[in-house]
Amino acid sequence: MTDKRVKKVVLAYSGGLDTSIILKWLQTNYQAEVVTFTADLGQGEELEPAREKALLLGIKPENIFIEDLREEFVRDYVFPMFRANAQYEGLYLLGTSIARPLIAKKQIEIAEKTGADAVSHGATGKGNDQVRFELGYYALKPDVTVIAPWREWDLTSRTKLIEFAEMNQIPIAKDKRGDAPFSVDANLLHTSSEGKVLEDPADEVPEYVFSRSVSPEAAPDKPTYITIDFEKGDPVAIDGEKLSPATLLTKLNKLGGENGIGRLDLVENRFVGMKSRGMYETPGGTILWYAHRAIEQVTLDRGAAHLKDELMPKYAELIYNGFWFSPERELLQKLIDASQEFVTGQVRLKLYKGGVHIVGRESPFSLYDQDLVTFEDGAVAYDHRDAEGFIRLNALRLRTLAQRKRKLGQ
Repeated sequence: MTDKRVKKVVLAYSGGLDTSIILKWLQTNYQAEVVTFTADLGQGEELEPAREKALLLGIKPENIFIEDLREEFVRDYVFPMFRANAQYEGLYLLGTSIARPLIAKKQIEIAEKTGADAVSHGATGKGNDQVRFELGYYALKPDVTVIAPWREWDLTSRTKLIEFAEMNQIPIAKDKRGDAPFSVDANLLHTSSEGKVLEDPADEVPEYVFSRSVSPEAAPDKPTYITIDFEKGDPVAIDGEKLSPATLLTKLNKLGGENGIGRLDLVENRFVGMKSRGMYETPGGTILWYAHRAIEQVTLDRGAAHLKDELMPKYAELIYNGFWFSPERELLQKLIDASQEFVTGQVRLKLYKGGVHIVGRESPFSLYDQDLVTFEDGAVAYDHRDAEGFIRLNALRLRTLAQRKRKLGQ
């Protein structure tokens, strides 16, 4: 338990059993007034029951905050990340990671508004989320007190949690009395499943784990063709229809899920040091990632494109590790955003049985010059003979090294 006396604490509250236990534990162990914050990030769940549950557990109506953050989440967090084509360890589209800084930001805002001196979360002591939440808290309010129940309490088993809930009259759904077969985290960008039946990386993920996509085998036999319009690096329309950020991602999720797109079975390196196996479903994000790279292919200069690719792993790692509010992430974001000035145009895609296939791209700012690359005769602003000097200059150091090897008899 923290040594500091806590009067009021803002809890990231889902309304589920675990965070309801945390709510009561905070009241009991800290004798603190609890403020609940429930964020709608597009997880697909009805959130009003969270309000009812909080009221049942004695929270004052004015201390219950439920906010629809879907548009802000996609506009200010997901889209900036996708401008960078960010993938952690070359595969993971960072669906859980990118949600945490927004939740932390809102908790701090509510703490300031209500006069709370502490914040709390339900992340366990083994995972990455505890780091992401708390780095966000401290970056935005350095003097805040952070309470992490899973690192403090002795409720270390499902049996003890159930006993605590029963002792404190916390309602328990029938399906919560036994261990869940796996844990799930969801938002508008993705669904993440891990633990229990997924812990052995040698075993195939059971089909019942997937919730956002049909299997590629069950996807339609006929491909789906769509277009995505981009303006300065951000998607703005599907098939010519202008859409808000959250609405656009929702539609891409539907199209991707119907075509078996976006499944990822990954063993990743957690920031806290261990490896973990997870199953991710990111149908809309996967389509968006391919489409954004496609429009950059015709609008970005080679040097800018290659520099972005060099910086991307660092940018992705910062988000994964919880450093969204760090100066280095913000500096990288400025560079990335500057690169997107002319990333405008349309990409045509074919979605088919788990695959995203680029079939066309065009832009008013395209750097692709057909006269330069054509094999046909015509007015070409390129002299083939120029290549000879270019090659000889680039070969100079290689020839010098070869001559030295020859002298040494190597």
